[in-house]
Amino acid sequence: MSKELLGALDTLETEKGIKKEIVIDALEAALTSAYKRNYGQAQNVEVNFDQKKGDVHVYAVKKVVDQVYDSRLEVSLDDALQVSRGYELGDDIKFEVTPKNFGRIAAQTAKQVIMQRVREAERSLIFDQYSQYENEIITGEVERQDNRFVYVNLGNVEAVMSRQDQMPNETYHMHDRIKVYVTRVENAAKGPQVFVSRTDSGLLKRLFEEEIPEIYDGTVEIMSIAREAGDRAKVAVRSNNPDVDPVGTSVGPRGQRVQAIVSELDGENMDIVEWTDDEAKFIANALNPAEVIDVIFDENNERACTVIVPDYQLSLAIGKRGQNARLAAKLTGYKIDIKSETEAETIFKDKATDSDDAQPEQSTDQADDESVDQSVDEAIDETADSANDSAPEDAPETSEDDGTED
Repeated sequence: MSKELLGALDTLETEKGIKKEIVIDALEAALTSAYKRNYGQAQNVEVNFDQKKGDVHVYAVKKVVDQVYDSRLEVSLDDALQVSRGYELGDDIKFEVTPKNFGRIAAQTAKQVIMQRVREAERSLIFDQYSQYENEIITGEVERQDNRFVYVNLGNVEAVMSRQDQMPNETYHMHDRIKVYVTRVENAAKGPQVFVSRTDSGLLKRLFEEEIPEIYDGTVEIMSIAREAGDRAKVAVRSNNPDVDPVGTSVGPRGQRVQAIVSELDGENMDIVEWTDDEAKFIANALNPAEVIDVIFDENNERACTVIVPDYQLSLAIGKRGQNARLAAKLTGYKIDIKSETEAETIFKDKATDSDDAQPEQSTDQADDESVDQSVDEAIDETADSANDSAPEDAPETSEDDGTED
C-alpha cells in the first residue's frame, strides 16, 4: 500500500498539478478522524505520514504533569523521565498507539481523500479556466434541453442557457454549434456552474469586435446598444479618428460586415447610428430611419424630450408596436415623446392662444389699478381746492404795528 500511495501522490502532482504536501495534510487529518471514529478514542492523537516509506503512524499526545487526573491526556513527571531525562512539567510527549490493522483503514481513507482532492482540483481548474471567459464569446455544442435550460458543452464543463437567454426566433437541436456569451461563472457546491446567453447585449458587442477590426483595435468605439433579441437592435458608434466614418466602417462594403453579424443572430435587424456629443442630434440619429425636424427638451425633466417629425414619417419614427421609439429611448437614455409636425403646430398654437388670452386680463387689471390710483389723486386734489375756497377773502393781516396805532 505504501508504494502504491506514494506513486499515486506523485501522479497527482505531475498530471493534475495537485501538490503532494496538500494531499498529505488532508490525509493526516482524515486518518486522525478515522482513528477516533473506529477505536472510540477521544484523546489527543496525531497521525504522521512518512513521505519516504509511505508508512502511517498514530501517536497519542500527553502532557507532563505533577498529578495525573486523566491518563489519556496526561502523564506523570516520573513516567516522563523514564522515557527521557530531558522532559519537564508542561511538555508534550508522543506515545505511538498505531493499531495493527490500521493499515486497512489508512488505505481506504487515503483513497477517499485522494479522490476528493482530485475532484476539488478539477473544479478549481475549471472555475479558473472559465472565469477568464466571463463577458466573452465562446463556441459550444448543444447537448440537450429541458423546460428550463439548454445545456451547452463547452469542452470541460456543461454550461446552461435559461429561457430568457434563448433567442425567441431560434430552435436548438442536439449537436448544433452555437456562439454563446458567458454572463457569469459560479463556484457552486456541486462544482463550477457556467451561465451563457444568446440575448445579452454583450454578445452583440463581441460579435462586432470579431467582425470589424476598427472596433476591435479601438479606432471605432461602441458607445451604447439597445437590443430586442431576435428582432432588432440599435448600435451607437463613434470614431476616434476624424478620417474614419464610424457608421460606414461598421456596415462594411455593401453591408458585408454587418450582414455577417445578422446571419449569426438568425436575421436580427441592425440599425447602426452615429454617436455625438450633441444630444439633440444623437436623439435624431437614434430614430433612424425616420427624419427628424426638431428636438425640444423638457424644461422640467432633463432626461425627457419631444421629437417633431413630418406627418408622413410619424409611423416610421414610432415603429411597429413602438419598437423604433422604444429602442431609441433605450439607446439614448431619454424619454422620447414623438409628435407629428401638424400635431406640434396645433399644440404650439394652443399655447400661444392661451398666452394671448392671459395678457389682456393682466392689462385690464393693471388699468383698473391705475384708474383707482388716479381717482385717489383726484380726490386728494379736490379736497385741497375745497379747503382753499372756504378760507375768508378779507382776513386781517397781522402786523407788528397793529398794537401801536392808538
